[in-house]
Amino acid sequence: MKKRKGGIVIILGVLFFSLSCKSEEKIKETKKPNVVIIMVDDQGYGDIASLGNKYIKTPNIDALHDISARFTDYHVSPTCAPTRAAMLTGHHSNRTGVWHTVNGRSLILDREITMAQVFKENGYSTSIFGKWHLGDNYPFRPEDKGFEEVLVHNGGGIGQTMDYFDNDYFDDTYVHNGKLKKYKGYCTDVWFSNAINYIESSKDKPFFCYLSTNAAHAPYFVDEKYSKPYENNKNIPNPAFYGMLTNVDENIGKLIDYLKTSNQLDNTIIIFTTDNGTAAGAKIEKGGDRLDGFIASGNNAGMRGIKASKYEGGHRVPLFIHWKNGNITIGKDINQLTAHYDVFPTLVELCNLNVKEDLKFDGQSLVPLIENDTKGFEDRIVITNSQRTEHPEPWKRTALMQANWRLIDGVELYDLKTDPEQRINIAEKHPEKMAELKTAYNAWWEEISPGYKDQPYIVLGHKSENPVKLYCHDWHTERISPWSQRHIRGGYIDNGYWLLKIEESGKYKLKLRRWPEETHLALGAEAAISPKIPGTTVKASKLGKSLNIQDAKISIQDIEQSSAVDLKAEFVEFTVNLEPGVAHLQTWFTLDTKEQLGAYFVSVEKL
Repeated sequence: MKKRKGGIVIILGVLFFSLSCKSEEKIKETKKPNVVIIMVDDQGYGDIASLGNKYIKTPNIDALHDISARFTDYHVSPTCAPTRAAMLTGHHSNRTGVWHTVNGRSLILDREITMAQVFKENGYSTSIFGKWHLGDNYPFRPEDKGFEEVLVHNGGGIGQTMDYFDNDYFDDTYVHNGKLKKYKGYCTDVWFSNAINYIESSKDKPFFCYLSTNAAHAPYFVDEKYSKPYENNKNIPNPAFYGMLTNVDENIGKLIDYLKTSNQLDNTIIIFTTDNGTAAGAKIEKGGDRLDGFIASGNNAGMRGIKASKYEGGHRVPLFIHWKNGNITIGKDINQLTAHYDVFPTLVELCNLNVKEDLKFDGQSLVPLIENDTKGFEDRIVITNSQRTEHPEPWKRTALMQANWRLIDGVELYDLKTDPEQRINIAEKHPEKMAELKTAYNAWWEEISPGYKDQPYIVLGHKSENPVKLYCHDWHTERISPWSQRHIRGGYIDNGYWLLKIEESGKYKLKLRRWPEETHLALGAEAAISPKIPGTTVKASKLGKSLNIQDAKISIQDIEQSSAVDLKAEFVEFTVNLEPGVAHLQTWFTLDTKEQLGAYFVSVEKL
């Protein structure tokens, strides 16, 4: 009996051990993968060594390239905010309300659901580090769109209007979970080091980390140790631009090393991409269109046009996907036509995410292509455009793509097989193809254009944000709103209105400023020169211009008020009673010359 009892114990022990091992294997098999999306600003297809650039040093991106599925015909929007909106929602950027980078049309519509929201609903820890550029007020902020940990600069780049004044990429003040905080170090280093720290502190959950760098967006500020190796080379149009990318590459290496040493790399999906064509890695031929011309120097992978172009160089960019536990580990070129709005549905499939039934994508999962199944991609059409206007227009700066065909603005047709630089318009030779592609475009426009009437409203009187800081960057105006701090310093003359939604009736206090609140400068003051930083490419700013403002005025709902201006005060203050509903807010500063401009900065507080 004892032997039998012992045998039973042994057998039970072995059985328990076996089940335990199988259970651990099952847990390992079913553990959701982590996700890191790295999106680099303004880096083009030709700004990577492994994609043919002989001059730039990108060893860590190259190493990722060697073990990834590489999409060689992947397209985004020609500028940054639209690309980010499309990638994060799986919708064409026009559907999200984001078809511009300023003028209130970089604010993502409230109805749009981002991948961060879906990852959060599926038990992931969600975070963003770097550039958001889809709205800095409720309900557009990252924290309103599913991100739990937020460390970003405001606006579309450091040094833009809503960014903390005089940030210069070094030792700057950023927004951390809704509050301003000063950080030591270079911006890209700050994004990556804080991402690593956050991942380390969130090991109890799978994580979704969106690392969206502002580099290598202008201004081209970087430590000279990164830019100097690229100087005095006629093949390199901008040494500082390459230096910024080298620093990004170095940080990518640090991130991957951390994931490796912390035993998280194998179960982490790493996606590397960029937001539009090169900004400064190639120069246009003398006399050519500044965006759409042919390339004279630098490296643009043989493509016509640069950032913001309707030609290939404006919107064809790299996309690498690597995931060891998902067997995406071998360098493989995938040549089918793909787009930014494919990334979200791809992650839904790879991560086995639960999504609500009413969430429909414009994109499609790229998993079949990774698994060598091209069905559904053969005759696919992708449309991208640069609608830098208040109201989208049919065919405005538009590329319609199908396989090797490119229809530009509805009038130019190119065959990339025989003409990769898009030099010879063959529209007259292919009337049937022209008719086919135009019919497809017209159907797409008819389907998507009703949504253009939907407006992005900044909300006043909501508990999530009070007071609300409004910036002239988001004016709705026929001109390009003053989006850069250099415009603020120079006293840029323009005006526009903010689209607002009043959440609750009540008394609201408005403060109109010429300078941002953090400067505490008076309405009539000059701004001091921001100095050059030794050992870097940071240049000294210009002296901020003094404006002799005589009168101030506001108009909102049916209320108009005006006031004389004390130039020694920081702001002009108005108090109004507002009713729930939508409203236009417009402000005026009248100068001693009788010129008028809007108040660049306005805060609105519900009392």
